[in-house]
Amino acid sequence: MNADAAGEMEFFLLVARHGSLAAAARALDLSPPAATKRLAQLEARLGVRLVNRTTRRISLTGEGETYLAHATRILAAIRDMEDDVGSAGKTLKGLLRVNATLGFGRTVIAPLLSEFARHHPDVEVQMEVTDRPVDLVEMGFDLAIRFGTLPDRRLNARRVMSNRRLLCASPLYLQRHGTPADLADLVRHRCILHRQNGDAYGTWRFEHRGQTETVKVHGALSSNDGDIVLGWALDGHGILIRSEWDLAKYVESGRLRIVLPAYTLPSADLFVYYLNRAHQPARARAFIDFLVVQFQRPMTTL
Repeated sequence: MNADAAGEMEFFLLVARHGSLAAAARALDLSPPAATKRLAQLEARLGVRLVNRTTRRISLTGEGETYLAHATRILAAIRDMEDDVGSAGKTLKGLLRVNATLGFGRTVIAPLLSEFARHHPDVEVQMEVTDRPVDLVEMGFDLAIRFGTLPDRRLNARRVMSNRRLLCASPLYLQRHGTPADLADLVRHRCILHRQNGDAYGTWRFEHRGQTETVKVHGALSSNDGDIVLGWALDGHGILIRSEWDLAKYVESGRLRIVLPAYTLPSADLFVYYLNRAHQPARARAFIDFLVVQFQRPMTTL
């Protein structure tokens, strides 16, 4: 396989990933007409149509899906080969593609990637943040960093950090509305709802003394953004579920208080997910080890 063929595959992966020729052109610093011409040349060489074009978006044809699957696998194999060949030395090199959640990825993972890149300047880092989990195989990521378990048995997972989820509220809210004594009291309280992926809306599940208890709560404020709902809790609007990672500094400062600590919520442990490959790139292994070390630092006890 020559360099042109590898370049064609990289180009098509970008087109498929962005779902837009214009977006792929921007990523490659090409003009839109140049990107259109490049795709047309690839289709002409293969003798098939790879995408269906509309005014704004593109979708892959059956042949396009087949090409994408093979191209993703071939390019990953090339990266692994180059990594194995170059691993005789101590220097890490090659492309590391990382996916993470929006807020946590921006505020925590991005600075850690910055530190990792400072120690390994020959590693090329690409990071994307998304609300929902991505298909590592289809999108070509080396690893994803997510809270909670992913329903994908093709992936391996390594726990990076244990992370309880807790009920909390501001002292102002508790002064005005009282502190709930048991789960039944939550029904009469204002609750702030964090809408996440497939979670049942307004349904909170707890473990207590070996029993599972479910409470349907209500509230006037809800959002799919964790920072937004945390801000509302700090402003005194109600009771919220957040992880101890998010709450530690606010509980320590007294701006938030833990409510009903005897009741256990499903945990939000942090995991790094990666493909089940026999030869994982050294740069990916190194970054995973780096993450584990960073999150072993002590956190304020709640």
